[in-house]
Amino acid sequence: MVVGKVRVAVVDDHELVVTAICAALEDDDEVEIVAATTSPNRLLALLAQTAPDVVLLDLAMPEMDGIACLDLLLERDPHLKVVILSGVEETRAVQQALRSGAAAFVRKTVDPRDIVAVIRQAVEDTVVSQSSLMLIDDEDDERAAVLTPSELAVLTLLARGLMNKQIAVELTLAQQTVKFHLTNVYRKLGVSNRTEAIRFAYEHGLAGEAKAYAYT
Repeated sequence: MVVGKVRVAVVDDHELVVTAICAALEDDDEVEIVAATTSPNRLLALLAQTAPDVVLLDLAMPEMDGIACLDLLLERDPHLKVVILSGVEETRAVQQALRSGAAAFVRKTVDPRDIVAVIRQAVEDTVVSQSSLMLIDDEDDERAAVLTPSELAVLTLLARGLMNKQIAVELTLAQQTVKFHLTNVYRKLGVSNRTEAIRFAYEHGLAGEAKAYAYT
């Protein structure tokens, strides 16, 4: 459990991407940017000095492959949470990153407002299951596709009739975190209340067994 601000490091070979991510994070009271670089080797050199809790790591970099960098990061600090941020959208690439120990895989098309949520989920030891990955990659419904695995977990339990307190117990989350996820679910799905969210879940096949999208 992280006490105080979450210390975040950002590495991407494109300076513009690094700048954009930092701009999205710098105004959040829960996050402190401790390193921002275009060089994975520079990040590795700064790791002990900056002691990040979470690293946002590009997958495809000319200096060093993202998976190779991920391996080195976790070798030096097994408790570090690494979130892969990439333009690659192939399921195979996602699964490879997760098998290598990434806490999450996020597309670069993600809404900047959602990056903090992903960081929080990584710190809370969220594990993205292969089932949820397949659902995220399903482009039959673009609104459902933008839900994070954590939001999918909350939505499926909501559709089963659980209240916020019960969802919090089921997913081992604080009730405030459940409320946070629900707020994002309503915004992303374009609904205004629980009833509409539940109807959406049933109409789009998201009301199945919630364990497929939950934390492990």
